Amino acid sequence: MSHGARVIRTGVSSGGPAAPPAAATAASSAGSDAELMDGAYFRSCAGMLKVAQMISLLVGFISVNNSTWTDYSAYSYFQIVTMCDLVMILFFYIIHIFRIYRKLTCVSWPLAEFLHYLIGTILLLIASIVAASKSYNLTGLVAGATFGFLATILCVLSIWSSYKVSCITQSTSKYQ
Repeated sequence: MSHGARVIRTGVSSGGPAAPPAAATAASSAGSDAELMDGAYFRSCAGMLKVAQMISLLVGFISVNNSTWTDYSAYSYFQIVTMCDLVMILFFYIIHIFRIYRKLTCVSWPLAEFLHYLIGTILLLIASIVAASKSYNLTGLVAGATFGFLATILCVLSIWSSYKVSCITQSTSKYQ
């Protein structure tokens, strides 16, 4: 049973000019792989989204940390969730920046990132709701909860993009 036409790329075509020497091709591809950092990821939508998430989580954490607390358990939970989420987002950002996903192929990075965002977003939403309900109109606590909700929205966007990458592309590539 055939699943469609397959294209096999070779170095030389029958009617076109000869392919460049193998040494030149290897050097140009090795140059892009040998770079330490992926500069394009800084400017990509996913990269900027991660930076925006980290900034909003950090501002929310600092706002709550520098306020007078009305309920210790609610705000300590908020701080733990924001810092854990911030560390994990920074971890995945470093994975993408330094192209570690190319070296460690035993991990499904899109699936791991999707699961992180799914669990982290649920915990962040709960923490933001608790922080907002316990704020009692104190400015710093309201600001922290607001930035928590902003980070939640940004994480939902990341869930959607991670879902598209991990689930939709894997299901369509299975039939090709």
